[in-house]
Amino acid sequence: MPPLVQAQATLTHEEIRRYSRHVIMPEVGIEGQRRLKAAKVLLIGTGGLGSPTALYLAAAGVGTLGIVDYDVVDESNLHRQVIHGISTVGMSKLDSAEKRLRDLNPDLVIHKYNEPFTSDNALRILEPYDIVVDGTDNFPTRYLVNDAAVKLGKLNVYGSIFRFEGQVAVFGHADGPCYRCMFPEPPPPGLVPSCAEGGVLGILPGTVGTMQATEAIKLILGIGEPLVGKMLLYDALEMSFTTLKVRKNPNCPVCGVPHEQIELIDYEQFCGMPAHDRSGFNTPTTTVDGMRVMNVRQLKARLDKEPETLVLDVRDPHEWAIAALDGSLRIPKGDILAAKDAVLAGRAKPRGRHPRMGKGHRPELAVVLAPKRLTHPAPRRFWLRGGAVGLGATCRALPLPALSHPLPD
Repeated sequence: MPPLVQAQATLTHEEIRRYSRHVIMPEVGIEGQRRLKAAKVLLIGTGGLGSPTALYLAAAGVGTLGIVDYDVVDESNLHRQVIHGISTVGMSKLDSAEKRLRDLNPDLVIHKYNEPFTSDNALRILEPYDIVVDGTDNFPTRYLVNDAAVKLGKLNVYGSIFRFEGQVAVFGHADGPCYRCMFPEPPPPGLVPSCAEGGVLGILPGTVGTMQATEAIKLILGIGEPLVGKMLLYDALEMSFTTLKVRKNPNCPVCGVPHEQIELIDYEQFCGMPAHDRSGFNTPTTTVDGMRVMNVRQLKARLDKEPETLVLDVRDPHEWAIAALDGSLRIPKGDILAAKDAVLAGRAKPRGRHPRMGKGHRPELAVVLAPKRLTHPAPRRFWLRGGAVGLGATCRALPLPALSHPLPD
């Protein structure tokens, strides 16, 4: 594959000394280092994946980085988002990242976009860059990044992580597939948990993000075999790597049509979920499996009004250890589903009624509310949005009933 960027930049004597370990390699050399300096890379997010990617691209001598993020640094970020630190907690992630990157490479040009990446601004933000590195953690933005990159003819270095596993690929090349070739439609809302719901090993995004940076540098220099038409699967528990072949779909609704016909749609509506916490899509009237979703403040109001409300906590036992409400009925969802299957198979008889559970759904915090008198013909059921950590923090602030396992302040 030819180099993506022309060697138009010039190097100072200081830069030649700094990148001496690069320029002595024939695959890079002075010309390759000039390509890196001339390159413009857009990073979507400065979180778990964006942190190592930004650090290593800046250290390698990439001349211009664009960074899209509107969030602020939180303590819960620090176990995996290594570009930030204790001294920048509460600071804008853009400013925190810029502070670290300037210390690493003072010659780096940084463009900051303190706004969510949306259909309205995607083309404007992406257009000046050679490559986009997808460090998103939600499906609406992931599909948007793919479609915008294909429309503008930009290469998309994709990465995703969950618990102990990661994926890396390069999408958008003329001879290769795009993300939609693999996944034409998003999964049903709630089927695939986010890292906030299912967790992630802190070092995992470091491994995957570094591989994304590696792919971006290979594309800029035109060396090696980039992951075009391939997806690399990484399993940290087994320390194994598997490469899958991915074919271009000639009938793909995005890369299978002329670029000018590609339209950036409402991706939140397309995926049935919000893309960010400023989204109007994320409303209290959202339903899951036919049940309304409530947040912890609404739970507090309901418990004040109806103290006899039953809280059925269907998370796993290890999640109860993080935060749980005293007086709640705790039955892991797996046990409920196993009992349901046994009843349906005739191996057991029902012994009462439980609020209906959606088989594929994994909510942020799987708590269902219903009146204590479960014989009521139509118990009111709700999913509680927020996650265990959010529950602990909000219980202390409101306060809700005592936590069995309060989180440290």
